[in-house]
Amino acid sequence: MLGRNASSVTDFILVGLFPEFQHSTVLNFVVIFIYILAFLGNLLLIVLIWGDSRLHTPMYILLSQLSLIDLTLTSTIVPKTASNFFTGKRTISRVGCGTQSFFFLMLGMSECLILTLMAYDRYVAVCIPLHYPTIMNPRFCLHMVAGCWIGGSISSFIHTVYPMHFRICGSREIHHFFCEVPVLIKLSCEDTSVYQLVVVVTSIVLLVVPFNLIIASYTLIFLTVLRMNSVKGRKKALATCSSHLTVVSLFFGPNIFIYMTFTSSHSPEQDQALSLFSNILTPMLNPLIYSLRNKEVVAALMKLMVRCGVS
Repeated sequence: MLGRNASSVTDFILVGLFPEFQHSTVLNFVVIFIYILAFLGNLLLIVLIWGDSRLHTPMYILLSQLSLIDLTLTSTIVPKTASNFFTGKRTISRVGCGTQSFFFLMLGMSECLILTLMAYDRYVAVCIPLHYPTIMNPRFCLHMVAGCWIGGSISSFIHTVYPMHFRICGSREIHHFFCEVPVLIKLSCEDTSVYQLVVVVTSIVLLVVPFNLIIASYTLIFLTVLRMNSVKGRKKALATCSSHLTVVSLFFGPNIFIYMTFTSSHSPEQDQALSLFSNILTPMLNPLIYSLRNKEVVAALMKLMVRCGVS
């Protein structure tokens, strides 16, 4: 009994998704629906890419990794949030909170790097196409993907273990729907100024720098596309790049705001709204943006439907 009581003292309380919102039940159902769409969409894209040999190219390998990250990222957040809401049990253990924070950070950091590599892949394909087979060879692509996962894991481990050791003196109530580093830091009664500086520096390296590299890559792509003789090809390339930049902005914009300004006085509601956009809505949009305009993916989908006997 003493052990159970002692462990309960260390538990955190997740207040949930907009707890003061009048129609919170409807909101949670909408989030679950978006999660299901994101899960199925990304799973389908992974199956299509790995099941069709024509899609075993660097661009699609990177896209499959993005889908795997999005599928896992939403699964790290939404099931626990939904379970807490519908069961009324809002607690999460210290170990559970640390585990959720680790996977969320690992997947988020890996996605930053994957999106940067995808932009670089498109830059090489459009701006220097003759060198594409040499630069984006399978071995280099494999090393890039492995580097993204390893880099995200190491950085996430550091940013999970260190803040979890901060002493919490007052309330253990987390004004969020999942465990996130900026929110956990606000609960601490210790001086966290040095660690806050580390978070800002990490955010610059893993958010601001990649975002600027992506913008630079697409700027060079735009300039190259504008010099194309084919009007049809120019419009297609501009439409594709614009949609890609929209998704990138939806992911990077909110996260840059959260992690670069988490010491400021923006409200928990703002943090939750931004997290919804970048971590739940964007994973649902990615399969649509990156696949519907792509003839190869559509052809692979049709081939799968015929194989499954769907006319």
